[in-house]
Amino acid sequence: MKILITGAAGFIGSHAAERLQSMGHQVIGWDNFSNYYDVSLKERTAKSLERQGIVMQRVDLVHDDLLALWPEDVSFVFHFAAQPGISQTSTFESYLNNNFIATQRMLTVLEQLDQPPYVVNIATSSVYGLVATKDESAAPEPASWYGVTKLAAEQLVMAYVRRGFIKGTSLRLYSVYGPRERPDKLYTRLIDCGLNQREFTLYKGSEAHRRSFTYVGDIVTGIVAVLNAADACSGAIINLGSDREHSTGEGIETVERLLGREIRKKIMPPRPGDQDRTMAVIDKARQLLAYTPETSLEQGLSAQIEWFKTLL
Repeated sequence: MKILITGAAGFIGSHAAERLQSMGHQVIGWDNFSNYYDVSLKERTAKSLERQGIVMQRVDLVHDDLLALWPEDVSFVFHFAAQPGISQTSTFESYLNNNFIATQRMLTVLEQLDQPPYVVNIATSSVYGLVATKDESAAPEPASWYGVTKLAAEQLVMAYVRRGFIKGTSLRLYSVYGPRERPDKLYTRLIDCGLNQREFTLYKGSEAHRRSFTYVGDIVTGIVAVLNAADACSGAIINLGSDREHSTGEGIETVERLLGREIRKKIMPPRPGDQDRTMAVIDKARQLLAYTPETSLEQGLSAQIEWFKTLL
């Protein structure tokens, strides 16, 4: 089966590309290689994917002629491409363009195809707001530009499904970590500071935040499970994450224990829009995808530390 992955050079997208390729599918990866973080990291990942037989292409969903570039006979699209995170330096326009407009332009292409592919939209628990402990029937209350625009993109995909233009589902991911995690994310920053004797920036109060920290391998298992449950999942929004909670403080202590050293910390003012608590309610994922996350926080962080050491 031919599968297109947008945002394939990114953190979760690259792991999904590898998994799908290993399952025997023909994978094409699109990425715009944005400078949101060090482009060389994405280029390194892209080269690794290419060595595994994955076709990587530099494509910008916002500006390129997507219809002219669209591959023939694509059966599934896994749509990871987005402006990620809660960054005080990113503008609302960047979130709007890369999350909503990019999705709209891709869907416009699908509308013109005789046999449009099934769309697996990658959404986020940030759509729930400051406390993400709800099931999929709860009203979203996003508190960040990231959450707002990802919710808008998700609803656009679902509108296309409701109108019968495509089949598809949307997966709301929870606090994913592991090898290739972005440099601005919690655990990569922590590990970097611990191994390189740097000061770690900690937002005031965030050590008490509770998260459904979910190992990337477990998340990808849930994502690719849609392939075997596509009809049952079409039209559904599904939470995907760990149903075990850990505080950010516990995460910091785990990294320090694994590294065998204490990490110096610099306390900064709270970050607007940051979630106080996430706790994935995954009953629907268990039912539709037979989803059961298995990796403990210590196991996942050990793997992430070993990966980070390969960058040094």
